[in-house]
Amino acid sequence: MTGFVFNTVASVVCEPGAAQKLDELTLKTIGMRVFLVSDQGLIKAGLVGPVIKRLEEAGIQVTLFDGVVADPPEAIVLEAANLARANEVDGVIGLGGGSSLDVAKLVALLVGGREALSDIYGVGMAKGQRLPLILIPTTAGTGSEVTPISIITTGETEKKGVVSPQLLPDVAVLDADLTLGLPAHVTAATGIDAMVHAIEAYTSTSANNNPVSKVFAREALRLLGANIEKAVNTPDDRQARSDMLLGSMLAGQAFANSPVAAVHALAYPIGGIFHVPHGVSNALVLPYVMRFNLPACAKDYADLAPLVFPELSETADEARASLFIDRLAELSKVLGVETSLREVGIGEKDLAKLAGEAMKQTRLLVNNPREVDESSALQIYKQAL
Repeated sequence: MTGFVFNTVASVVCEPGAAQKLDELTLKTIGMRVFLVSDQGLIKAGLVGPVIKRLEEAGIQVTLFDGVVADPPEAIVLEAANLARANEVDGVIGLGGGSSLDVAKLVALLVGGREALSDIYGVGMAKGQRLPLILIPTTAGTGSEVTPISIITTGETEKKGVVSPQLLPDVAVLDADLTLGLPAHVTAATGIDAMVHAIEAYTSTSANNNPVSKVFAREALRLLGANIEKAVNTPDDRQARSDMLLGSMLAGQAFANSPVAAVHALAYPIGGIFHVPHGVSNALVLPYVMRFNLPACAKDYADLAPLVFPELSETADEARASLFIDRLAELSKVLGVETSLREVGIGEKDLAKLAGEAMKQTRLLVNNPREVDESSALQIYKQAL
């Protein structure tokens, strides 16, 4: 067996209502002065207030930063880190979607390790320590609560990542009650995002693609495939929401150690330039990247297909891989996720710029089963138009 390294979060608390125990977890993990990172959407949804109340009733001092936006720019991260330093906090809690969790991870690292953000972009560049960190996802998609990765927007449109084991939290809290009633479109897009994580982790050509990630990716796809339509159509189904959160986390653990590839590389410019939600960006290019990769991934796709679509188990291997791609494209349509670039305001004149920007995602493209050059990326975007 080829050697590998598998890093993951130290502790996972997975239980509906688990956030009601956050005061105990905080006192045990962080201390008395907490920096809470979230966003205005969750404030308005009423999810943040009860968390603050519970913490304060336990005597914990809470400094709230609710300025996170989608595809957070460097300025947001630096503003949050400065506020945390000024309040001399003991640790950080991230509550929200992937953007809030990514900002929380970087704040914990920047304040605890005192490194400059500009010095730690890339893989393994962060060397310092971080503050104690608890992450609580409110969507089932990014898996950010269990990944050593934080993605932010630099300049006007480019996305860069900080990748370091120090970004893994002390505790990840999976509370399905926080996702009940999540809008259908968000549920669908984030669920597709989690599926992409599992598929790309399974087929990654990273030297660290490993049997643990493969097992997690398969179970993630089984859970996500069995529950995504139910979660979209019955938003208050607690069991479906719990299974989606677990599937998302497992997919996150898989790709945290066996990194994603061209789907994400081509999706990032769509989000960075046109401000399309990340899950939608992934869904838009997924079938076309998979079709491009098919010559190198037919067996893997055939193996994965019945996990999402059990009826495909009766199909011959040769046809199953291609049908898997077709069915995933159909699934996006059924779930109400946009299926063409034109639907999100992207025209043919924009494709060359997207292809050029995608080539900057070298840390992702290197993991793709087939080499993607600028010409290949342009053809994929044209097919997705």
